[in-house]
Amino acid sequence: MDFDTTIHGMVAPGYESVAEAFASTVSESGGSALAVRVDGLTVLDLWHGAADRERAVPWQHDTMAMVFSCTKGLLAIMIGHLVQEGRLELDLPVATYWPEFAAAGKSAITVRQALSHRAGLATLRDDVDLGAALDDAAMAARLAEEAPLWSPDAAYGYHALTYGWLAGEIIRRVTGETPGARLRRTLAGPLAADAWIGVPEPDLPRVARLAAGDSLSAPPPMTTERAIDPEDARWMERAMTLGTAFPASFVVPGEGFDDPRVRQAGVPGAGGAASAAGLAAIWSATVVPVSGVEPLDAAVVADMTRVQSEGEPVWWLPGPYPRWGTGFMLPSERRPFLSDASFGHDGAGGQIAFADSRHRVGFGYVTSLLEVHSDDRGDSIVRALGRVLGAPPRRDFEVAAEENGRS
Repeated sequence: MDFDTTIHGMVAPGYESVAEAFASTVSESGGSALAVRVDGLTVLDLWHGAADRERAVPWQHDTMAMVFSCTKGLLAIMIGHLVQEGRLELDLPVATYWPEFAAAGKSAITVRQALSHRAGLATLRDDVDLGAALDDAAMAARLAEEAPLWSPDAAYGYHALTYGWLAGEIIRRVTGETPGARLRRTLAGPLAADAWIGVPEPDLPRVARLAAGDSLSAPPPMTTERAIDPEDARWMERAMTLGTAFPASFVVPGEGFDDPRVRQAGVPGAGGAASAAGLAAIWSATVVPVSGVEPLDAAVVADMTRVQSEGEPVWWLPGPYPRWGTGFMLPSERRPFLSDASFGHDGAGGQIAFADSRHRVGFGYVTSLLEVHSDDRGDSIVRALGRVLGAPPRRDFEVAAEENGRS
């Protein structure tokens, strides 16, 4: 069955140029969706293409995509909600809430450091197989026993998968709930949002199958900077694979995050599934009340969006580099978002989800067609939205870094 590139959904008056930007990103090779809320109201809700080309399944309004590291942003919102409730303090040691974590020289690592990719636990020294990786309790226990790979807080390194078990176990220790259960109870359920960390079996058919874009198999662009150290490259790959748990390639049919077992288990750092509309609703609620849901107040947002990690990581790779607050990804040359008041998280292959407190925006863009190098699809849509709202993406990132200052 051939899929056309017809755009379905709704566009509020004044946002037609954003819809045109979305239309310019469509492809016959996969599907995608965009949802934007302003002041809590939906102004764009669009989708197109195939959720599963092999089985001739078209994308629908309630189709979900694997959102990869956008899942980290959902965990950060839940962490912030616990701070707002007075149940969690970011600058206390993780071991305050999770005593076993103090082992192997980790007693002083704070919750904030763990959520800012500064704990030195970006991967494990020993290989992890898929069975262990799908057992949150087993992964938390292994991380509690592990010695840091570098001196905690001396540098940062992206905790691509382990972030989820660190944040998720903190949530479980404080609340008694798994991250997936708490997401449904406090955010996704009240907002009627399609967002899951652990997709129920009946809902698995609504999750789009992964497809590889052209750049996924292309060699990375050449750089005139120094060559990546082979040992650094080895550790970075382990951070993504845990050795044997996940394939190094994002798209292997039926494997990794295309495996129904992984989707149902809900790997908390990268295995969330959501619709664009679901992400937009959740992120909108972080900056304006939506259906009575208001998980973060302004003070929590201000604290968690102070810069904690930026610049060259402990395992060097060419820039531009992302920037993080406490759990939240912040605007950077790598990921501009909408303005310097934006916070959220992107995900592998092109996913983008964020809020903007100045313009009271909740934004969700998801795609099943994964790209890697020079993927401008989501950013082009954000730029179009910025032009409508009078908020071109911030470019003077060095000034922003000085203003926010890492503490």
